Formats: sequence, C-alpha cells, structure tokens
Amino acid sequence: MLFTDSGSGLAAELAAELGGEAVELNAELAKRSDVVVLAVKQAKLDQVALELDAARAVVSLLGATSLETLRRAFPEAEVGRVMPNLAVEVRRGVLCATGDLSPELRRTLEALGRVVDLDDAEFDAATAVMGCSPAYFALAVEAIAEAGAAEGLDGELARELVVETLVGTGELLRRRDPLELRSAVASPGGSTEAGLDSLARDGAGEAFAAAVRASLERMRGAA
Repeated sequence: MLFTDSGSGLAAELAAELGGEAVELNAELAKRSDVVVLAVKQAKLDQVALELDAARAVVSLLGATSLETLRRAFPEAEVGRVMPNLAVEVRRGVLCATGDLSPELRRTLEALGRVVDLDDAEFDAATAVMGCSPAYFALAVEAIAEAGAAEGLDGELARELVVETLVGTGELLRRRDPLELRSAVASPGGSTEAGLDSLARDGAGEAFAAAVRASLERMRGAA
C-alpha cells in the first residue's frame, strides 16, 4: 500500500503501522497504484483530481459527492464510490457501494463487513442511517449505563451490561421485526412498558428521526 497526506504525517504513520510506503506526491501515488482510495475534503476534490490524473481506478469515500461529479473529475479512470461506517475497524462494518468496482476490490471490501449495492441517489440517505447511527447508539449506551451507575452499579459493569445487551439485540433484530422484539420484551403493565411509555412521552422516536433529517440537511447543504 502507498499513502500520501497534505503534510500531517499521517501517511508515514499508516505506512509504518499497516505496511507500505509513504510517498510525497499524489502524482507518484497515482502512477504506482492499481487503485487509488480517495479520502479528502470535498473542497479539495478538483485540486487533488488534477494531481491524480494518471490514476487508472479511483474509489471515493467522499460524502455527498455523486458518482457523476467523480466521473467528471476523473474522466480517464474507472470510478467507484464506497461509504463505510466505523465498524469496519472490527470487520463488522456496513459498506454502501456503487460504480466501477472490480471483483478483486469487492472481495477486499467484503473482508471489512457487509457490502450493500445502492443507486448513487440513495447514498446520502444511507449515510445518514448507517454512517451516523453508531454515534447515536453510543449516546444511548452512555445514557443507559450512566443511569445504571446512578442507581448503584459499578460504572464499568453498567457499560459492559449495556454493550453486551446491544450486541445480542443486534443479532435478534436480524431475525425479528423491531415491533415484535419490543413486544417480546415489554409485558403489559411491566417495567419495560413503563420505560417505553416514558421514551414516547419524551419524543425519543421523533428525536432519532430528527437526527437523521439534520444529518441529511448538513450533507446536502455541503454538496
């Protein structure tokens, strides 16, 4: 693997950590690479595209940057678009994909999690749902664990209990509809039902929906 950066030193750090080489110029990277992974700020796209004009294949990780825009920037290259979420770090990610992705590249992506093929027009909505939601889940874990700690549980234990419950719930949701799962946990008149009623009164469901809308508005405003 080859790496470049804009002077941060991150390229050398990644080369040392992952194996590979840091090169000074994007042009050199483009000439020597089979596939260039593009991870820059949207505002830098045109500048970087000029430096990468020798690239044969480009995979973009840029948010709110359409395949059409990318193909205009790299008219001589095969161009694909991928949006991963943070769980690729543990090879359990979701990676939305579109465009020109070779079978070899797809196999590489599949080692990082589930690859989902989407139309380019669906990428913004998908990013708001799968790219941003790990932060929302983390906020919920934090709040629930802190409430448990306030009731006398050790803080680390409370967090572990919530995290392991979340992992198991994720597996259940592969097999059950969310409404069915809520009904299975919340017996009539029980403590879970009381908690769900409280969440409904406080508008928890609408708050999550509003978070998705806010993320989409920011993405589309930046495009």
